[in-house]
Amino acid sequence: MDISGSNVLLTGANGGIGSALAERLTAQGARLTVTGRREEALKATAEACAARTVVADLAVRSDVVRLAEACAEADILVANAALPASGDLLDYSEDQLDRALDVNLRAPVLLSRLLAEHMVARRRGHIVLIGSISGKAATKSTSLYNATKFGLRGFALALRQELRGTGVGVSLVQPGFVRDAGMFADTGATPPNGIRTVTPGQVADGVVRAVRRDRCEVNVAPLELRLLSAIAGQFPGFAERIQARADVDGSVRQIVDAQRTRR
Repeated sequence: MDISGSNVLLTGANGGIGSALAERLTAQGARLTVTGRREEALKATAEACAARTVVADLAVRSDVVRLAEACAEADILVANAALPASGDLLDYSEDQLDRALDVNLRAPVLLSRLLAEHMVARRRGHIVLIGSISGKAATKSTSLYNATKFGLRGFALALRQELRGTGVGVSLVQPGFVRDAGMFADTGATPPNGIRTVTPGQVADGVVRAVRRDRCEVNVAPLELRLLSAIAGQFPGFAERIQARADVDGSVRQIVDAQRTRR
């Protein structure tokens, strides 16, 4: 699908990865609508990309419906918004659990449902769900985040099959450890030993490639991480031992501690 001239809805546009996505989609000729829950945070991205803004909190179910109604003409949905949701499950309150599940999983599912209806009627559209390598490999102290990203992966792959032949494509883009933006940049945590990182620009490239080529799954990660995540899906016990050697838990713990300090 050609991005140029298409109406694109981008969620989570006020983060570092979201800003890179907005910039790249605009450069591809998209007519961009950006959304987030804080209007001031959206302003810089909207001005830089001449984008329309719709303020919405994806944890508020009525806001998700309102957003879909305001963007019914969207040809492309890029569902990028997500909460880190790192930490042991016992540390979360019920409200925090609900918010993470709503933002990371329910909102992209509902937006896909509501916007796909219009896309199918026009026989033209593409849905890009931004997942994570954490949707393929589980890690200690990320059980809630893993749950949302595993769920998003299953949803995306099945929805793609459901919409086959309708003119609407579905792609899942799964970044690995991202530098310069996201959890590591925000908290100052360091990636696990021996694991290379990718840039927000590479994630944006993955999204463009997914739409243009109607790719099913695009893993934006170094070769070693792609291999390890594939092995982890088949042999979780083996992956657990490898992660311990790479001190993945130590990296996650840095993020968790930084988030607790902010609270």
